[in-house]
Amino acid sequence: MLKKLTTAAAVLTMGFAATAQAGTLDDVKKRGTLTCGVSTGLAGFSQKDEKGNWSGIDVDVCRAVAAAVLGDAGKVQYKPLTAKERFTALQSGEVDMLSRNTTWTLTRDASLGLNFAGVNYYDGQGFMVSKSLGVKSALELDGAAVCIQAGTTTELNLADYFRANGMKYTAITFDTSDQTRQGFESGRCDVLTSDQSQLYALRIGLQKPETAIVLPEVISKEPLGPVVRQGDDAWFNVVRWSLAAMIEAEYLGITSKNAAKLVTSGSPEQQRLLGNGGDSGDKLGVSADWAKNIVTQVGNYGESFEANVGSGSPLQIARGLNAQWNKGGIMYSNPIR
Repeated sequence: MLKKLTTAAAVLTMGFAATAQAGTLDDVKKRGTLTCGVSTGLAGFSQKDEKGNWSGIDVDVCRAVAAAVLGDAGKVQYKPLTAKERFTALQSGEVDMLSRNTTWTLTRDASLGLNFAGVNYYDGQGFMVSKSLGVKSALELDGAAVCIQAGTTTELNLADYFRANGMKYTAITFDTSDQTRQGFESGRCDVLTSDQSQLYALRIGLQKPETAIVLPEVISKEPLGPVVRQGDDAWFNVVRWSLAAMIEAEYLGITSKNAAKLVTSGSPEQQRLLGNGGDSGDKLGVSADWAKNIVTQVGNYGESFEANVGSGSPLQIARGLNAQWNKGGIMYSNPIR
């Protein structure tokens, strides 16, 4: 009997927790700002400049949600979080959502009370070394000291890779990605491992970027995307479809420059996405022009990618897997209709 009562109490407690977490959409509307958890600083993804302005591909997801819900992409309060802090901050309600290069995994989806709302960057873990080390492959790293960020899937992938290949290593852990860069640059480790996107971002932060190379091996799948709390489906839907609208807009040829014109002159699909026809806004609990606000104020996915990490940025990362599904990549939005 005691066991049954304990189980029932647990279920009831979980129910109260879910109820307490619900209503984020209404909270954000009432507050008039979105609180978005981002990284402590990663070039191309979420970084603050000397004037206090945030930019990056992850920041643009925050801005897209604010545009959809509040009609203004600028109404975002950014909360810098380390990898170890991020999930607790979301679970506790300190932030409304996370958008900080976070890998979607089963454990995180099924045991932390969180939901991933999509993928805004398909990545994979790699290795950066000094050219002076003379290493051409990760298989030559037996016995290396490796700088790594604590509280990430990177730690687990590293252990699996070295064990599978019969190699040993010494882990030198840090709380932030910038600290791993400093550790690498100061010679505390031979290798820096992280998602390849981070490696390119960290390399340009070195005093002499040309002295470091990223090795060719990619040892994991790292689908990165925004995260919300479980038990709040209305908010989950808004975040998921805000990202989807950016991806779909690129596929349909809608940009920040032509969106306003296409509201009335575009194809039926273009007009529908931009709010001229259909009732997607009503279903999401936002205005009819929610997607138009996203594209005109933030841009489509391709515009965000190129400006922050692609050809228009210092990182110069090729689209690769992050190209549209009909352009050789796997970036794909569910139908918005």
